[in-house]
Amino acid sequence: MKKIMDMQAAGNLIADYPGIPLGEPERQLAFMDKCRELVKQKEEAAGRPMTAAVINFGCQMNARDAEKLRGILKKIGYIITEEETADFVLYNTCTVRDNANQKVYGRLGYQKSFKKQNPEMTVALCGCMMQEPEVIEKIKKSYRFVDIIFGTHNVYKLAELLYAHLTSKSMIIDIWKDTTMSVETLPVDRKYSFKSGVNIMYGCNNFCSYCIVPYVRGRERSRTPEEILAECRRLADEGIVEVMLLGQNVNSYGKNLENPISFAELLKEIEKIDGIKRIRFMTSHPKDLSDELIQTMKESKKICRHLHLPLQSGSSRVLKEMNRRYDKEKYLALAAKIRQEIPDISLTTDIIVGFPGETEEDFEETLDVVRKVRYDSAFTFIYSKRTGTPAAAMENQIPDEVSKERFGRLLDLVQQIAAEECGRLTGQTEEVLVETTSNHEGMVSGRLSNNTVVHLPGTEAMIGTFVRVRLDEAKGFYYIGTPVEE
Repeated sequence: MKKIMDMQAAGNLIADYPGIPLGEPERQLAFMDKCRELVKQKEEAAGRPMTAAVINFGCQMNARDAEKLRGILKKIGYIITEEETADFVLYNTCTVRDNANQKVYGRLGYQKSFKKQNPEMTVALCGCMMQEPEVIEKIKKSYRFVDIIFGTHNVYKLAELLYAHLTSKSMIIDIWKDTTMSVETLPVDRKYSFKSGVNIMYGCNNFCSYCIVPYVRGRERSRTPEEILAECRRLADEGIVEVMLLGQNVNSYGKNLENPISFAELLKEIEKIDGIKRIRFMTSHPKDLSDELIQTMKESKKICRHLHLPLQSGSSRVLKEMNRRYDKEKYLALAAKIRQEIPDISLTTDIIVGFPGETEEDFEETLDVVRKVRYDSAFTFIYSKRTGTPAAAMENQIPDEVSKERFGRLLDLVQQIAAEECGRLTGQTEEVLVETTSNHEGMVSGRLSNNTVVHLPGTEAMIGTFVRVRLDEAKGFYYIGTPVEE
């Protein structure tokens, strides 16, 4: 039976690695070197390169973590692939909804047979789902073939944990309840060479009654502006032209720093960096969105004309039960103010249907907000009960058939309005950042400042460049355009 090594309980096993630096990032770089030697031995034994896959679930912050994880594995010597039969498979998990957990368990079912075919295979799990104690117990009991388990706070330790497994052949578990550590200077394997996410803060203090994020991501902690600006300058030097500033609630950035700074002030400093042409951010909590931020966006030449402003429900009563700390009237007033100050803004949102106790009248309030705000798009969800949250224990859980019927009506309205809003720029010439080749031969795809997708004639050589494009035709949720010579 495979031995289980709990590194956190063992004090990180620092004493077991003489000569390894204690400070970061030097410590992890040293473990990358050690792992590279072991991976090379595996390659020689197998007569082929070793492959690794990072399978990502969840939010933009998880996507950013996945880039770090791939960068570390690439540095160690693995060839990065998307195949779940790779020699090293790492699932970066999400736990916002229960079906996300079930997907992971389903994938692990497949992995058991893959590992029987390749006993030298390494299977690892990390991310939000691993912060739940009951999940760890289930994996230890039912999925003993998993080799490495870690959470959201120590993603940067992958090389150290991999070395511990490879040298001990034990199941390595390293879960932290919280941390003040932030290590953002390790290798990264970015999906795009011209744009990148930048973590500006971690955790959440809002405790919405339906949400498990504060329990798995920990309390809010902001990176210093000096660290963030230094990273943005490095990215600009590497050819990055667009940055996405990431946090569970970016509007509360800087409040817990020794020298507090507002999110708007941070944006102004990033705007000064030569080479950075576009600045995006998410997610904004309506309760913290300040007049200062609205004015900063209005006056900026680089901040994109897109704001993701989660609604969750249009009913003031339901919003109170959700612990959102704003009501319908305040949300509508905020949206109106944003539209007045920044007329070309694109507003997108998140909406939950079927929250415990939601009545037909509550749902109609949500539809009313959608009609009044007229979102460019919306992420719509059926409420998912998450054990450990206050909402999970609430009475009057909504029957599935009622939630699904409301969800369908909401989706129809959102899509109708989004298609109408998308067409408002038809005939105009706008700047597009080309991101990828299109599924249509001879076409490429990119995004406007407001995040709308545009397809246009072009070649792979245009990827990562800005192109002036006449928006000829709106196709519901995207445009067909023509490059314009200037």
